[in-house]
Amino acid sequence: MADLITFGEAMIRLAPPGYRRLEQARSLDVQVGGAELNTAVGLARLGRSAAWVSRLTDNPLGRLIANHAREAGVSTEHLVWTKDDRVGLYFLEFGAAPRASSVLYDRKGAAIASIAPGMVDWAGVFQGARWFHVTGITPALSTSAAAVTREALEAARTAGISTSVDLNYRVKLWTPAQAGACMSELMRFTDYLITTEEDLERVFGIQGKDYEDAAAQTAERFALKAVAITLRDNPLVWKNNWTGMVWHQGQTLRTRTYEVEIVDRLGAGDSFAAGFIDGLLDGDLQLGLDRGVAMSALKHSIPGDFAWITREEVEATLRGGGLRISR
Repeated sequence: MADLITFGEAMIRLAPPGYRRLEQARSLDVQVGGAELNTAVGLARLGRSAAWVSRLTDNPLGRLIANHAREAGVSTEHLVWTKDDRVGLYFLEFGAAPRASSVLYDRKGAAIASIAPGMVDWAGVFQGARWFHVTGITPALSTSAAAVTREALEAARTAGISTSVDLNYRVKLWTPAQAGACMSELMRFTDYLITTEEDLERVFGIQGKDYEDAAAQTAERFALKAVAITLRDNPLVWKNNWTGMVWHQGQTLRTRTYEVEIVDRLGAGDSFAAGFIDGLLDGDLQLGLDRGVAMSALKHSIPGDFAWITREEVEATLRGGGLRISR
């Protein structure tokens, strides 16, 4: 049994050190990451029980991913293993102004894309669980992955557990029209939506006079319990202002804005989802927003996709902890 169940792809991340371009690389740093796994790790780091569902190729690379998940405290008992297909890769180039960071995917034919309805015993997976989380990346991988995402959300609704979706639109995976059609259908089984103002416009065509209005329109259209929007101001590649808001039953909840010095921004949104869900598991939407933004602000300072953070660090950040050396 786990407090949180997530479902989605994880890949091996390869990045040249020292801001090098891939064409300059002589070595690559190896990390593991995937949106839903990142969120499961975040909850596990906060002391919750979390399990990640996926389909992985049973080879050294697939086992490397599963090992990293378990090392971070996430259960892999529900993984679907196969001797077929492959493990997806992505290559990350760290940029510096005026050159943005960039990602090159090598994930075609990955095992998760061939997952099919009936492969996962969702009723068994959700037994004793409290929450299910998935992102818009998973249904973008293939028609069958989209069908399984719906199957999982429907099963979660049947099991009576709360559901959240991070819209997470990826232009390299599908068109706005494809995303809009699929994600609109999945919203029928979603309680809480996490997104950005830009993705609401690209996927659902929702344009508000401001982000509060866009969130309100989205919640009304899809009968959602709440819509959370993360907000990033990008003055520099390596220094941002970071905050978020939540629209809930006609009210807008806000929280502190953090100035973040960015070591690695990948996984920050997934860390927001972890903190947000953590607060909601405690029954407090404002606390979820506060924890989500604090946790994701901290994640910007940590290399890799995983949030190697403790609950004590999140609480200290919420209290306004300073930057003196902790000793």
